[in-house]
Amino acid sequence: MRHLSAIIAVICCTTAILSAQDEPQVIHLWPNGAPGFEDRKDEPEQAQDWWVKNVHNPSVTVFLPPKEKANGTAVVIFPGGGHRTLVFNSEGRDAAVYLNSLGITAFALKYRLAREENSPYSLDIHPQQDAYRAIRLVRHRAKEWGIDPGKVGVMGFSAGGEVAAFVAYGSGAGDPSAKDPIDRESGKPDFQVLVYPGPLGVPDSIQAGDPPAFIVAAIDDACCSGPAISLLNKYHAAQVPAEAHIYGKGGHAFNMGYRSSLLTLRNWPQRLTEWLFDNGWLTPGKR
Repeated sequence: MRHLSAIIAVICCTTAILSAQDEPQVIHLWPNGAPGFEDRKDEPEQAQDWWVKNVHNPSVTVFLPPKEKANGTAVVIFPGGGHRTLVFNSEGRDAAVYLNSLGITAFALKYRLAREENSPYSLDIHPQQDAYRAIRLVRHRAKEWGIDPGKVGVMGFSAGGEVAAFVAYGSGAGDPSAKDPIDRESGKPDFQVLVYPGPLGVPDSIQAGDPPAFIVAAIDDACCSGPAISLLNKYHAAQVPAEAHIYGKGGHAFNMGYRSSLLTLRNWPQRLTEWLFDNGWLTPGKR
């Protein structure tokens, strides 16, 4: 219990950690650009205020926890944005810094956007390709970052929750004969955190072996409360572990709760902390 209390107490320091953190490393998923689109890898991203778009060379931004707190768990984060933009600061960076405060190594993914104007990408192909590659990259370099390859989860917001579904409910098996050693790794996450996940994130059914889920949404979210509740019911029917927090109000896109005036939403990350702790993800060593 003292361990859990210490974890929760460190939440108060999140803003200070964000201010003090060194510039995080950015790693492109493929050295020569995304397969089939190598000629676009040098096109610059566009970013303004809260959004990023024009992603043609997908990458992960690496956020490392303090060495004395690192517990070997990693999370790949998929920001939302309707597959038109990426809400990278509020649903990528802020989530990563919070996870760092718990000792988790975090990777915020900039994936390709299938609904952006004039996009050459397909929703059912390229975000999934980027997500699988990011998870495999993390496992391939696990020793370098002090990560347990059996403790790699994903976290998706809104459309990013749909991206999480693309990898959570597939086999994700690596190709042992692949020339690229990264592609030999498994791309299936060990657990997932779904924050107001979009409707494409609800599979027909949940199967034994699908990753356990933590789900959070507000009941007055016209977009995503229904998918969150439907997903919980499917987990319940399959008797696969899941925990859901459906709040009475808050709408869509409350991010990590920092900007909300609602106490419940400001504190939802603490519920996540408790779930991570109770399920062994914050305890060093293999589960």
